[in-house]
Amino acid sequence: MSDTLHGWAAFKAREPLVLTELPLKTFNDDDVEMDITHCGICGSDVHIVDCDWGPTDFPCVTGHEIVGVCTKVGKNVKNIKVGDRLGVGAQCDSCGQCEECKRGEENICQGHKIFTIASKYPNGEKVSGGFADKWRGNQKFAIKIPDGMSSEIASTFLCAGITTYAPLVNHRVTKGSKLGVLGLGGLGHYAVLWGKALGAEVVALSSSDKKRDDAKALGCDAYVDTSNKEELERHKNSFTHIIATYLSNNFDWGSYFELLKPDGIFIVVGLPDSPISGIPAMPLVSRQITVVGSAIGPPRMIEEMLQFAHKNNVKPWITKYPMKNINEAFDDFRAGKPRYRFVMEN
Repeated sequence: MSDTLHGWAAFKAREPLVLTELPLKTFNDDDVEMDITHCGICGSDVHIVDCDWGPTDFPCVTGHEIVGVCTKVGKNVKNIKVGDRLGVGAQCDSCGQCEECKRGEENICQGHKIFTIASKYPNGEKVSGGFADKWRGNQKFAIKIPDGMSSEIASTFLCAGITTYAPLVNHRVTKGSKLGVLGLGGLGHYAVLWGKALGAEVVALSSSDKKRDDAKALGCDAYVDTSNKEELERHKNSFTHIIATYLSNNFDWGSYFELLKPDGIFIVVGLPDSPISGIPAMPLVSRQITVVGSAIGPPRMIEEMLQFAHKNNVKPWITKYPMKNINEAFDDFRAGKPRYRFVMEN
């Protein structure tokens, strides 16, 4: 087998990706290899290519919602065989030795956590993502796709899906909960789908009226245009949870704390462009509000999520592009066109 991949690599910020032959990581006994069939586009793929979060180590192949068919397994691999469909998300390895890894929370590994894009292995080899024909890496982070779930649907679960599923489950959103979803985009539409599948009342919180019809089609019980003070007033002191898929730089924390019940939980999964500030201490303390962050999820939870989605028929809204049209897809993504996830297909 070849030790190279053919991937759509960025060589300079905001310039077209170029199909390029690059080395795969050195194969070891705990690795699997797959031929990639699908890979979703996530906002971080575009931010890294565009150097929005700092300098990128070019050339760089992004893509971290990867699904493909296993073609090779290392001799230590027991639960995956050639021909299995596998999925890999935003993380592809961890140290395996820290306290967090040992208790099954590899997503918050405090040793050497390796992301599927813009990262390096301890030996200095670069990680390449899923906008390519092949992927190779640690078996632990390659999750079997359930039979009956299509590969294009499965791909977007692996970052956007787990980013929203994990905190809702960890903070016990269930029947009787009232969940506010702040931002109806790629992450937010997933939060709506999960909230409904978990039995909660779900309300979309959006900064304009333009996605009201989408919210209804996704299953929302109500829609709040957050620029309309009267609509906000009707939902004061009623939410058990709010999940924020975006935060503006001048975010009005006080207005959203007023929407939460005492002991309410405000979950942050979207990263603002600048440090979080302006949290009012009085309502935070007097109403015993919890503000908590969440980062993707560990392999065991990704597997659980895929089974839950399959059982409950959770299906994201996707648009497919041929992999060869990735530059068109990136341009459409930058133009804000996704409703609500883009998936590249080989």
